[in-house]
Amino acid sequence: MSMVERAWAGTSTDARSRVAELRDRRAKASEGPGQAATAAQHARGKLTARERIALLLDEGSFQEIGLLSRHRATGFGLENNRPYTDGVVTGWGTVDGRTVFVYAHDFRIYGGALGETHAAKIHKIMDMAIAAGAPLVSLNDGAGARIQEGVTALAGYGGIFRRNTLASGVIPQISVILGPCAGGAAYSPALTDFVFMVRGTSQMFITGPDVVKAVTGEEITHNGLGGADVQAETSGVAHFAYDDEETCIAEVRYLLSLLPSHNREHPPAVPGTDPADRRCDELLDLVPVDGSRPYDMRRVIEVLVDDGEYLEVHERWAGNIVCALARLDGEVVGIVASQPQTLAGVLDIEASEKAARFVQMCDAFNIPLVTLLDVPGFLPGVDQEHRGIIRHGAKLLYAYCNATVPRISLVLRKAYGGAYIVMDSQSIGADLTYAWPTNEIAVMGAEGAANVIFRRRIAEAEDPEDMRARLVKEYKAELMHPYYAAERGLVDDVIDPAATREVLIRSLAMLRAKHADLPSRKHGNPPQ
Repeated sequence: MSMVERAWAGTSTDARSRVAELRDRRAKASEGPGQAATAAQHARGKLTARERIALLLDEGSFQEIGLLSRHRATGFGLENNRPYTDGVVTGWGTVDGRTVFVYAHDFRIYGGALGETHAAKIHKIMDMAIAAGAPLVSLNDGAGARIQEGVTALAGYGGIFRRNTLASGVIPQISVILGPCAGGAAYSPALTDFVFMVRGTSQMFITGPDVVKAVTGEEITHNGLGGADVQAETSGVAHFAYDDEETCIAEVRYLLSLLPSHNREHPPAVPGTDPADRRCDELLDLVPVDGSRPYDMRRVIEVLVDDGEYLEVHERWAGNIVCALARLDGEVVGIVASQPQTLAGVLDIEASEKAARFVQMCDAFNIPLVTLLDVPGFLPGVDQEHRGIIRHGAKLLYAYCNATVPRISLVLRKAYGGAYIVMDSQSIGADLTYAWPTNEIAVMGAEGAANVIFRRRIAEAEDPEDMRARLVKEYKAELMHPYYAAERGLVDDVIDPAATREVLIRSLAMLRAKHADLPSRKHGNPPQ
């Protein structure tokens, strides 16, 4: 008698008994390894996989697949421990009524480690998400590859990475790190559109503290090496970091409300509750006319967008530029804005990379771009040059030039040199360019320009400082007055700051049907 025959020997052939047995198996599979393992998970300050899915999806909407899956590996005692689900919960449901696919590692089973069956379940749900044209959310809490299964586990990661790449720019991919995510496992989140982390309980790194100490002699904690704050502030790997899982997952739901289901549709619009023609008179006092005085660009964004609500991406990394998703008259827009409060809003390597990635994401998912400029140029310095500011700055230039979504730029104050061109100027394809009457668009600041152009006259003057002051004033009057660019057609209009919201909304409404085709090619070769 075979193993299957022995298992079924004496089993009733009554259909109701079979259904009762099915219910029992499903209940045991859903419960997982038991209350002790669940208590241990909670003691670590973490929710279980199913508790996380319940927070993410609309109540009662989750449809699980692969519940009764079990691994078939042998050796090292694996054949005697074959839990249902094999350590990952997969399926789909809805968020605000829209279909979303999800997989969640169950740390209670093999520490969430990935094996052959585990990987096959993830591959299937990824394939389904791509085919259905719906977002994919991964809830990561796993200890990497299942060592006992050897190279088959590593091959499973390869299948995930390939699907991440195929889905890139096709469906939104969101990775939520809710525990360890180490070694090869960390590359999947790195390939997705957004990475969320939770302070204190989630870590990402390629090699852990023990390996680091063995190789380099450096001693560091798990959180110090790859915790949420490190990845959100220092490396830029994480786009968002929160204090607890509940808040983190709630923000994932909010992000999904701002994204389309796939790249062939527009983001979901909502009825506007904030008047489109609302004047923003506070902007007249919020932004100082003196270009050397800082202010918080976030306050400008808050005044302009619907109900003052926006979601800032990479808030704590490269603070000299702000990237945010918001709504204008109910329609989703992506905002890229200089931040004069940090490094005077100058562009550097990190800011260029941050903005370039954001522009590419918006373009992939049909989100119009609004760029707010108050930028004095690229950050000068040996360190920046040696680390490749030319190469990294070109990433932002490439992203804008390649973008076909509606693009509007607005110069609030300074817009100098190459940074002015790179930040979506008319010459690289912005559909509409506006400026406030406080704008200064030039190759460089007046003081620097005067020192170059009039160097000899200043040096030969009886009073060099007085001569410099007069020549700076002359240069400003000739080439840096607010209407110089408008007179030459490089700015479409100079507008009243208080009317900015209405102008942006009217312009975006006109551009909504914009269609632009790129040259036929397999793909571009952007700077890296």
